[in-house]
This record gives sequence, structure tokens and C-alpha cells, in this order.
Amino acid sequence: SGVGTSGTSSPLTITGLTTGTSYNVSVWAINAYGYSAPSDAVSASPAAARGVFAGGYASGPSNVMDYIQIATDGNATDFGDLTHSYGFFPAGTSSSTRGIFSGGKDGGATYSNVIQYITIATTGNATDFGDLSSGSAQGHAHASTTRGVITLGNTGSSVNTIEYITTASTGNATDFGNLSAAKDYGASCASPTRGVIVLGEATNTIEYITIASTGNTTDFGDLTQNTDNGAGGVSSETRGVFFLNPDTSTQIQYVTIASTGNATNFGDISIASASGMTGAVSSSTKGVSQVGASDANGVLEKITIASAGDSADFGDLSVARYGVGGCSNDHGGLQ
Repeated sequence: SGVGTSGTSSPLTITGLTTGTSYNVSVWAINAYGYSAPSDAVSASPAAARGVFAGGYASGPSNVMDYIQIATDGNATDFGDLTHSYGFFPAGTSSSTRGIFSGGKDGGATYSNVIQYITIATTGNATDFGDLSSGSAQGHAHASTTRGVITLGNTGSSVNTIEYITTASTGNATDFGNLSAAKDYGASCASPTRGVIVLGEATNTIEYITIASTGNTTDFGDLTQNTDNGAGGVSSETRGVFFLNPDTSTQIQYVTIASTGNATNFGDISIASASGMTGAVSSSTKGVSQVGASDANGVLEKITIASAGDSADFGDLSVARYGVGGCSNDHGGLQ
């Protein structure tokens, strides 16, 4: 039997397909006068969910990118290089085809405003996309199918700035609004319509935005404890999960994205880490996060988003490092 979808504009997303299976796809128009003839059929196969990790720090800032197949445990494989070496603490986000990495720093006080992109299904070096309004690092990002939303984090000091891009185009970022407070080291995740943001930097505040609009954040609720030197966010269409990994804990917590309220304990990261800026990627069912700093460089941990429980070993990055950005072609904002 066939599967399909309908809509009034592009792009159209067909759900219920099986990864690796070939499908013949045709389109036709419907109006008051009836149906058009179908287009010529195009054969296509849904791509496997892929996550890409970029940048980070290992005895210096890194421009390395590597990738994983999210459904299959194992070590990451080299993808290519960022356009520059200011790869420490970039913010990563993506559509179903294109990955975006923005900002980063040199390990000291020099911050980059560069936005760059990759095609997730291929491998190769990144290409210039445009610029943020300011050099920034220690921020985070999330996306719908069309728009990426970037929280700048730190531009030399903590800021509350949020900007957005249209992922399929290129160009400079545009002002979106503000967080309730100037914070960095936070995390975010998304459903197709809503972004949920953990502020970071020794707070437990959770806020949200409507991705298609612009404006300041609205209070969502609280984490059960503060987060500090890093967090990573993953999501399905309905649930957001945050790897907190601050100095004093290894907690994982979750929220129901469409509602508001305080977070609930999900489980714990299975390894202890003295400090942990985390970069995370996800499919609609599975989250994978880089965890830890100097005592756990390059370690990747996995969870099943719909369940609860401690994370488990997934594999390692191709180059041991921390403070990476992450993106994937099948996260909760794309469902």
C-alpha cells in the first residue's frame, strides 16, 4: 500500500517510511476544477539518522567534524573540517538536510561570529553561511524544518541575545528576542513549533519560544537542580531531555515540550565527570551526547528518549575533545 501527504506549499514531509527502503514519489495539484496529471515518479530512499559533532577543545581549539549513525552504536567517523579553528563551544542546529554551526572561540578571549553549514548526508568541509551579530561561544541552538534559532551565550561576557536564520538559505542572523537573563552554558531542544531553553550558568530556569515567531522567552518551569558548566539537549516531537552534567552531578532530566512545568528526573549519566560542556544529537527516538571534560574526553553516551533510565556507552569521538557542537537530520523539531 502507498503512503503520502498533502499541503499547500513546499516542503512536504511524508511520514511512516522505512529507512533504506526505496519509494517512488509523484506529486499532483488539486484545485476547484479537479486533479492535475501526476508528475513523473522519482525514486528515493529515506536516509538514516546521522549526527555530526563539530569543533571542541583538545590541547587547543579544534576544527574537526565527525559523524555517527545514531541508530548504531560505535565510534565516530571523520566528516571534514570547519572553516576555521575557532571551534571551541560552537552552537549546532539543523534541518533534515543541512547542518549549521555558529560561533566558537580560540580557547582564550577571541570569539567568532562565523556561521557555517554542511550537507549532513555527505562528508566534506564546511562552507560559509553568514555571520552572527557578534562573536560568541558557549551558546546553543535548535530548529524547526525551516528556521534555526541561536542563543549566543557569551560574547566576552554572558548575554541574553537570541537570533535566527532560515536554514535553507545563506545570510546573516536576524534578531529574535531575548532570554530573561544573560546566561551561557545552557541547552535547548525543540518540537516542530516550540523551542525549550535551559538558561545555564548556575540556574535551574527553563524558558520557551514559538519558533515561527519572534519575541522574548516565556517561563516554562524549573529543573530540579541548577546546571553549571554545560548541558546538552535532545528531543522527540513531544519530549525534551537535558543532559545537565554540572560539576556536582550527572543528572538527566526531561520535560513535555507542549506543556509547561518543572522537569522530571530521567536518570543519570553513567560516568562521573568533573566538568562537562556537552554537545548532543538525536533522532526522533534516541539521543546521543558527548559528556565530560578532561577526565572523559570524547565519550558519547546514549538514551532512549521515550523511556527513562541511566545513559549507556555509545562509543567515542574520532578525536578526543570536549566543548563540541552537535546537529542531526532527524531531531524533534523536524517531525
